[in-house]
Amino acid sequence: MSWAQVREGSSPSLGTMLKRVSSDKKLHAYIVGLVLGDGNLSNPNGRAVRLRITCDKKYPELHRYILSSLQKFLPDNKVFISYRKNCLDVTCYSNMLEKLLGWKAKGGSKYAQMVEIPKWILRNKIYTKECLRGIIQTDGSIYKDRGYLMVNITSSIPSLAESVVLGIKSIGYKPNIQPHQDPRKIKYTIRISKNTQKFIDDIGVWKR
Repeated sequence: MSWAQVREGSSPSLGTMLKRVSSDKKLHAYIVGLVLGDGNLSNPNGRAVRLRITCDKKYPELHRYILSSLQKFLPDNKVFISYRKNCLDVTCYSNMLEKLLGWKAKGGSKYAQMVEIPKWILRNKIYTKECLRGIIQTDGSIYKDRGYLMVNITSSIPSLAESVVLGIKSIGYKPNIQPHQDPRKIKYTIRISKNTQKFIDDIGVWKR
């Protein structure tokens, strides 16, 4: 694996240092997908941007895999798990995160910033598959409905829902999207109900 070096911090006087970022674009696309699915950026101490990716406790292998993937992506930054009552957060601090992910810690929610799958990912089918895998692993579901295998992705962010549909179509599948009015905003449900097992195998998604 190869890395690029990025200076982290605002000025040399504040003790900045060069830290490595993986140059693996597939891994980068996967991390973007994880955060688009169920991650958030914040800056609680005013010094370092914090990334938290929330995981369901019932998928222990998945949260270990997410921790390992994030550590490979930012090998010089500490990645750790914080446990909550019904879930856990895979957490990392880095001032490189805003540039790497494409939105701001202090720009409001992902809804307010109208996040979406970045164009550099959508232009490449391999990167698109990696990103979709991350989104589904953190904010999607795989289940059977009356014996038929389904994949669902839900989002209240119209720009993200639209880019997910574009991504799925670009790799050869036909998703269905349905809007549902919640009390405060519209929620979009994207469903893959045809060639579902092929889709699952194609992008390599799993939850366990």
